[in-house]
Amino acid sequence: MDPASQSNIKPEDLTRISEAHARLRHEIGKIVVGQEEVIDQMLECIFSRGHALVVGVPGLAKTLLISTIARALSLDFSRIQFTPDLMPSDITGTEVFQEDKTTGQRSLCFIHGPIFANVVLADEINRTPPKTQAALLEAMQEGQVTAGGQIHGLPSPFFVLATQNPIEQEGTYTLPEAQLDRFMYQIKIGYPTEAEELEIVRRSSSKADVTIDSVIGAEEIGTMQNIIRHAPVADHVIRYALRLVRATRNPQPGEEDHRPQVVQDYVGWGAGPRASENLILAAKAKAILSGHTHADIEHVKAAALPVLRHRVLTNFNAEADQVNSDDVVRRLLEAIEVADEDAKSLKEVDRLIG
Repeated sequence: MDPASQSNIKPEDLTRISEAHARLRHEIGKIVVGQEEVIDQMLECIFSRGHALVVGVPGLAKTLLISTIARALSLDFSRIQFTPDLMPSDITGTEVFQEDKTTGQRSLCFIHGPIFANVVLADEINRTPPKTQAALLEAMQEGQVTAGGQIHGLPSPFFVLATQNPIEQEGTYTLPEAQLDRFMYQIKIGYPTEAEELEIVRRSSSKADVTIDSVIGAEEIGTMQNIIRHAPVADHVIRYALRLVRATRNPQPGEEDHRPQVVQDYVGWGAGPRASENLILAAKAKAILSGHTHADIEHVKAAALPVLRHRVLTNFNAEADQVNSDDVVRRLLEAIEVADEDAKSLKEVDRLIG
């Protein structure tokens, strides 16, 4: 491991981050019942400077959860309802003529669209045509909007949390792979348990007003993001993440086919290099937010499902056998073992973080 990449994380930084994470979960829990794993994954995306695609049936409080997180983080929140008639300028903004009342001169002025917010909820993103979906690409990747040849920077921090309904697909437009790859996580929200649903009904039937306290602001979020970005990760952890991702791809000409059988049978197209980057970044976020000083292989395994499920494209055989990408990733984790040369002693980690 390059000594330049050794950790400069102080114990007080870890304590502050883990305490802020616990307080955030507490504040969000005042409004949202259950969904602890979903909340953790959303916070991991936010503190990694990533974006999330949230998939779940209607009525599971996706919008409420996202807006509550924005309130707890003291961030500006904007909701865009994607519809078939939505135009790109409805998202990014448009140029209009304005007249100076003193001089009478007219000039073009750019009016910011709803994307100019810290947290942007792209509700039912697959309801709008690809032309409008693409309006988010530059914003998600570059943190800016280009209009009339001028670049307009987006506020920092900036997160896109898009939602999709997995059931009703009539009249929808599937997100292109290039845009799916921009989402760090695809988060699945399931039905609540019976006890959780009972609590949901109790809360919704009462008139009690709940106040969400602000836990941290934009400046502190930026500090936490930098700490996570610079968190140490040993080479053997990176090699494991690479083996996991590369096992989803077809072999290059001249290479031997080392793919597990599940990949050979059911995967039509594998994950790209951005998956490897996000896998390591997600492992760092999981480690730091849980109070650990460094990411390890278990953190990579824990992040594999939300990072890879939308990047591993299954084929017709998978559809015929009712095998989805989640099944493939789970079986891939079982098939890709930790190599002997990767099982480093704790001395390396101690040197890395010391």
